[in-house]
Amino acid sequence: MTNIILLGPPGAGKGTQARRLVEERGMVQLSTGDMLKEAIADGTELGRKVEGIMARGELVTDEIVIGLIDEKMKSAKGSGFIFDGFPRTLPQADALADLLDRSGQSLGAVIEMRVDDEALVDRIAGRFTCGNCGEVYHKTTKPTAKEGACDVCGSHDLRHRADDNPETLKQRLMEYYKKTSPLIGYYYHDGKLAPVDGLAEIDDVAKSIAVVLDRTAAS
Repeated sequence: MTNIILLGPPGAGKGTQARRLVEERGMVQLSTGDMLKEAIADGTELGRKVEGIMARGELVTDEIVIGLIDEKMKSAKGSGFIFDGFPRTLPQADALADLLDRSGQSLGAVIEMRVDDEALVDRIAGRFTCGNCGEVYHKTTKPTAKEGACDVCGSHDLRHRADDNPETLKQRLMEYYKKTSPLIGYYYHDGKLAPVDGLAEIDDVAKSIAVVLDRTAAS
């Protein structure tokens, strides 16, 4: 079983590649945003705590996020875990390392999806998603086959995020580089970092990730 982190700025394609790994390799995606929503919906003890924190407009602590990841790792079955959106900071990376150690598991690779900022802004500004199934499209590079309808589920609930605009995206990129980019050095030092071209075609990115996973599994 190989556990990986998908590391990269907003819009680098982490979610798209994670979904492929789930479908093709039977891995389990651990997205912090999704886990927070699930915990609230399920009404677990942690979920009730999260709901209260969010209702007060406060930030969910690293301790709670680690608790949610721990619960999910104990209940979910798959051929490995994909950490998507976590860790974002060095303290979170240390906390994840401690959790994996306590669980008798390890981190196989940290796949850094490298991008060019300006190209990334162009990519995201044209992005929209299906509100029903989550499929991601782009107005020029990946439009829907039938205008206004999702190719996968047929839903007409196609959404363009309000913050997917050049100004907001540049702010989000700056925030990423300030808080998350130190993880690149952290995992490089551990010998776990594996860079791939995040702006390549989706299939090509998937092939690059597959090479990393196969190499990690064989070592």
